[in-house]
Amino acid sequence: MVKESTRLSAQDWARAALKAIADGGLAAVAVEPLARTLGVTKGSFYAHYRNRDELIAAALAEWVRSHGDEGLAEFAAIADPARRLRELLTVVVQAVQPLAPSVHLSLLGDRNDPRVSDAVRRVNRARLELLTRTYHELGLPEGRAASRARVAYAAILGLLHLAQTDPDAPHSAVLADEATAIFLPS
Repeated sequence: MVKESTRLSAQDWARAALKAIADGGLAAVAVEPLARTLGVTKGSFYAHYRNRDELIAAALAEWVRSHGDEGLAEFAAIADPARRLRELLTVVVQAVQPLAPSVHLSLLGDRNDPRVSDAVRRVNRARLELLTRTYHELGLPEGRAASRARVAYAAILGLLHLAQTDPDAPHSAVLADEATAIFLPS
């Protein structure tokens, strides 16, 4: 909870909206409940946004920023493609927590909304481009690198999906080791 005296930024609201999206999709983004969660009045919201749609657009933009090209920049900067892939797989798979809400998976329920489909497309594209480039740098021909990237990404999304309903999933470190063993060419 944020105290009323704390000045919230537009980004604070967008991040709170992302948490709501992770928990319940776009329908969960509502000003009054978010204000209660943040410990502020609705006036704080209206200091940054005119309406809920603006907040949703800002939240989706924040998600694209933090999970697309900009969020992947640290990994993209790793020169050694084997190290890049190992670190990327380890970080991503270890972030998968049993029963934890997921913005990505929740957005799929709203995939017919053009704002959502655009955001998901942009994040998917950034992730697939990085994986494809990495596999190509590891020696796979371009077409095979793209196919391997899709399979690896699908497996990661599948782990995320399974974690939504499986409290008994193996520890994420074990899964990260397996993902590396499977998806890092020898």
